[in-house]
Amino acid sequence: MVVHARPVCTHVDGRIHSMRMSAKAEYAVRAMIQLASADEGSVVKTDDLAKAQGIPPQFLVDILSDLRTDRLVRSRRGRDGGYELARPAAEISIADVLRCIDGPLASVRDIGLGDLPYSGPTAALTDVWRALRASMRSVLEETSLADVATGDLPSHVATFADEYRGQEKERGHRGRKGGDAVPRTAG
Repeated sequence: MVVHARPVCTHVDGRIHSMRMSAKAEYAVRAMIQLASADEGSVVKTDDLAKAQGIPPQFLVDILSDLRTDRLVRSRRGRDGGYELARPAAEISIADVLRCIDGPLASVRDIGLGDLPYSGPTAALTDVWRALRASMRSVLEETSLADVATGDLPSHVATFADEYRGQEKERGHRGRKGGDAVPRTAG
């Protein structure tokens, strides 16, 4: 199956840059946030989850299997079965979900950053990749499923998003479909 990548932004050195995220990872994050919004103790059927987020059902089955293997979700069998988060939504970061599906948050040709063969004028490039990874981690590891499900994002994440929206405006890009509702921020 071909997995298309979707652009996602990250913040490095005071500027917004882009990265790519697989459709599978994006679907997994959406499914997990949907589960985070379910009533505590309830399970959500795969078909209901797929319909709520517009995820192809068979693709979602594969995603949920990966998430279950990594103990991010639990499944209940039977007529009243379905899926639920394996631990509270506030204890599962977006980074946990992305790593489960796609592996390391930022990698360069699947080589460890300390093992990259850079020399001469490109030697400092390793530190650029380190800064990128640190920036991504500061957003993705510190943003929980509960934060997104409630729209109560960590303040530094909301600030990055506001800055990006400002850059989009400068470039003449339109806001989100359905309006420009801005998530609430935590402290």
